[in-house]
Amino acid sequence: MKNDRQQRLTELLKRGLKNIEAGEEIPTEWARELFPPERREYELSYYGKESEEKVIADTMAVPLQPMSTFGTNGVDWHNKLIFGDNLQAMKTLLQMKEAGELNNADGTPGVRLVYIDPPFATKRDFHGTKDQQAYQDKVVGAEFIEFVRRRLILLRQLMAKESTIYLHIDSRKGHYIKAIMDEVFSGYEFAEIAWICGLMGSGKFYPKAHENIYCYRSSSAPFNPPQRIGLSQRITKALQHDKQGWFYTRGKESSGGSDYLKSYIAPSTVRTKDDAIAFANKHRPQQAWSVWIGKKELATAFNDHPTGTYAYTPQESVGYPTQKPEALLNRIIASSSNEGDIVLDAFAGSGTTCAVAEKLKRRWIGIDCGKLAIYTIQKRMLNLKDTIGNTGKRLNNKPFTLYNAGLYDFDTLRALPWESWRFFALQLFGCKDEPHTIRGFNLDGKRQGASVVVFNYFDKGDIGYETIEDIHHTIGKQVGNRCFIIAPRGVFLFQEDYVDFDGVRYYALRIPYSFINELHTREFSALKQPNDEDSVNQTVEAVGFDFIKPPVVDFDIKAARSGGATLKLKKFESRARVRGKETVGGKETLSTVLIDYDYNGHVFDLDVVHYAHDIEKGSWSLEIPADKLTKKAMFVFLDIYGNEARIVIEGTNGIRSSRNEAKKRPVHKK
Repeated sequence: MKNDRQQRLTELLKRGLKNIEAGEEIPTEWARELFPPERREYELSYYGKESEEKVIADTMAVPLQPMSTFGTNGVDWHNKLIFGDNLQAMKTLLQMKEAGELNNADGTPGVRLVYIDPPFATKRDFHGTKDQQAYQDKVVGAEFIEFVRRRLILLRQLMAKESTIYLHIDSRKGHYIKAIMDEVFSGYEFAEIAWICGLMGSGKFYPKAHENIYCYRSSSAPFNPPQRIGLSQRITKALQHDKQGWFYTRGKESSGGSDYLKSYIAPSTVRTKDDAIAFANKHRPQQAWSVWIGKKELATAFNDHPTGTYAYTPQESVGYPTQKPEALLNRIIASSSNEGDIVLDAFAGSGTTCAVAEKLKRRWIGIDCGKLAIYTIQKRMLNLKDTIGNTGKRLNNKPFTLYNAGLYDFDTLRALPWESWRFFALQLFGCKDEPHTIRGFNLDGKRQGASVVVFNYFDKGDIGYETIEDIHHTIGKQVGNRCFIIAPRGVFLFQEDYVDFDGVRYYALRIPYSFINELHTREFSALKQPNDEDSVNQTVEAVGFDFIKPPVVDFDIKAARSGGATLKLKKFESRARVRGKETVGGKETLSTVLIDYDYNGHVFDLDVVHYAHDIEKGSWSLEIPADKLTKKAMFVFLDIYGNEARIVIEGTNGIRSSRNEAKKRPVHKK
């Protein structure tokens, strides 16, 4: 006789076959019974969820191309600001960790502290500066959960053995992300922090007033929590009170110079100094609660001193949507890392994590897929003040390097010496650097188990059919059934993606990228840049890599009667690789126009952002205020794929209050 399970499987099979014949979906319980998942205490299931092994294996590592370095006094470490998809960039950082190139100051490998604030998967509009919408997430449901989960898996691999991760999320998807983090960070200590940041919603059903920060900490990771209330007996003689009536004693400051470790007693708790001393004798210092106050008026109720509140100050505002205050990141970084530890933010945004890590003498890595974010962070890091809230003296920050990851400047690559070019070419196509010889012919590495040749076009010229035939006659079938040849696109004299000789297929891997579908598991997708402020923090995911193709730009600048000037965009044409093919787009592919009004000839220092959506509404024109027309300016025209055209405008001081004056002293474009 059949047992119960056999009978259940028989019934499920019958139902499944009926569904298949009817063209309907197979019952989900059928798959669970036939292919039982790995047994876990609990697990969040959803469509499209991949195994951790597949996530790590399928993520493409893309090399980091240094674009600019700021500061020269670094010896063991340069802080990193990376433009690119964070998943691919983190796979490359993971390779660096495995190679011993990602170490904390104490020598331990891996990232000590991670803080991420991924875009919330909600269709509700968040309002940023000037009451404009900060972003509107386009990725919802299972796609968003898997988007975050893939990054959490790579982050866990990147983290040091003793480390902590903070994930900032709101209540709409927080419960799903919590379940995912429980899976990914199984065995870690957990804490949930409620950040009370003020009323952010409306309606009769409990308006939103807080966001959640999930914290997972491995054993023995640094933990230096701030003190909430209480004063030690031996220092009560130094008791003081501030203008707001709080009693406090200064005590020792933290290693990063932050003073939130002062002990405080709220005026609502005690009224006199004697009361405060009596209170101190009764209560020993306690670490901070899991409720953090973001509004000064709420601090008293929680014995959380106003200097520890987390609303950002006007001095630190960079005008970036969803910017987080330095005081919030100050508490996180000081609590869960030490000086010299690596702090990573994979959704760097306005750069608050990088700025605070710099002030607290930590090493830092910031990654973002938005050019606006990158330019905002670059400007912020070059204009830091030493006090949290961005006040005080000018901070002489440690050196940092700006990298491209996934979108490369080919002209810069071509200028590399041969050995550097060879190494980068191997990295670009995910090849192992394994020099070997077949019948006296030197090969450079392996890709998917097959041999790779980085063709030395510096010495050997072009590659035609005869070149491939000569290589084949030398190495023959000993190379296997395929071989890869990497070279710049212009070096190949034929158009095919591969050439066959006697059962061996020789692939032409062209730089810039020649997309060969059979070599990849996913179609190439570009990093899309926003064309309005609503889309600044839109969830973006890219696969593969491409090369910078500067857009073609033509415009006029004429004096305006208001005393300023009007820039009229006459032509904008961009080129990009979409689904493996070159595409040409017009003005609809413009993302933003970024302007540095007093360009110093070396560093682009962002002053203002004009979104394409607003420029289009103005008939493809934008206004330039009169008080900005005094120095040399740089205009960066950015397309939606991350390519940019940089144009320096000189002689702008020749434009004054009338068109007549502008004709006498014309503006020249370079």
